[in-house]
Amino acid sequence: MISSTHNISIAGYYFGFLKHLNSKSKLDLISKLSQSLKENETVQEISLQSLFGAYQSDETADEIIAELREARVFNRNIESL
Repeated sequence: MISSTHNISIAGYYFGFLKHLNSKSKLDLISKLSQSLKENETVQEISLQSLFGAYQSDETADEIIAELREARVFNRNIESL
């Protein structure tokens, strides 16, 4: 979790850039930030359990493991001393 002092410094950092904008640009920015907050409220979080079983394959686990091992590429060259 980000501490409140860290949030203030980030806000101050951005405000340093934005304080020189004209009023119309500032109002437009406020509108866009407000809209982004409204969009974030409607986003549902996906639980890890909802993803359980999402991958489907006709191959067995042993076949998948064997395929992964066969696909490994070793390009390590050991030089003689």
